[in-house]
Amino acid sequence: MPNYGVIDLGSNTIRLVVYEVKDDRRACYTGKDFKSLINDKVMAGLSAFVTPDGTFTEVGVQRAASVLKGHAKRARYFNCVRVDVFATAVVRNASNCTDVVAAIEEASGLPLTLLSARDEAHLGFVGASLDRTLKDGTLVDIGGGSTELTRALNGHEFQNISLPLGSLSAYAAHVSAILPTPDEMDAIATAACDLLTALPNPEAYRAPVLYGIGGSVRAAAKMRAQAEGMLTRPKSMTAAEIRAILEWCRTDPNPFAHCALKASAERIHTLVPGCLILATLMEHLGAERLDICKYGVREGYLVERMLG
Repeated sequence: MPNYGVIDLGSNTIRLVVYEVKDDRRACYTGKDFKSLINDKVMAGLSAFVTPDGTFTEVGVQRAASVLKGHAKRARYFNCVRVDVFATAVVRNASNCTDVVAAIEEASGLPLTLLSARDEAHLGFVGASLDRTLKDGTLVDIGGGSTELTRALNGHEFQNISLPLGSLSAYAAHVSAILPTPDEMDAIATAACDLLTALPNPEAYRAPVLYGIGGSVRAAAKMRAQAEGMLTRPKSMTAAEIRAILEWCRTDPNPFAHCALKASAERIHTLVPGCLILATLMEHLGAERLDICKYGVREGYLVERMLG
């Protein structure tokens, strides 16, 4: 069975996933048609290499290239038919975006596909749809540098949009230590609220349920599992459960931090910003439940861009 490698260059992590595909000549795919052989992430924190004026630095380029070369070396052990690298908000939003893409390609020796905001939202929808039909809801992908929203109805997508706020960018803009103070939490929630109310048609995204993909959503589920002694992370969460996580951080930050380290140590600084964005979305969009999808942008890229 053929193997395909996908490298996701994000604002917070650079992740390699190698997928074993049962049959790469199919006309359409579901989540049962492939499985991951390796899922290796490096917490590169590339957004830290963006200057206040939006320039992605040369040091950031070298950091990205170094991690990419390591991932490419690991992928070679799996004799992949093809290995693709794609980048999202951290490169897309850089003021020197075109130069950054060329510099990373030259330094790493790997071609780089830059996903537009619409591409990212669409591929997230494709991936999330691999194991379920997205009925009446809004798909949410809270990344490190942006948050994508896609309205879903009976398996079809509408109104793809990207908000320029993610868990890592919110942390960088508003938090001075590791965990945010109550005032800093309020500032992040206000920033998310302002972006939502500024949308041309925010009512278009109102839905009874949110479908969640991405690391921030999974980190929230891991935190709930750790706090409640669950053996596996939940497949859904309510708005009240997310608010309870945030209230715990406000009122008792030290025990909260110990629990967060056990739940998702590498995301301890972005966990609360991600939950704040999520809670704000649920409040403004009228959703009381979050369903956590198994697949996301990487699987959407695999199926649509690589397998065709």
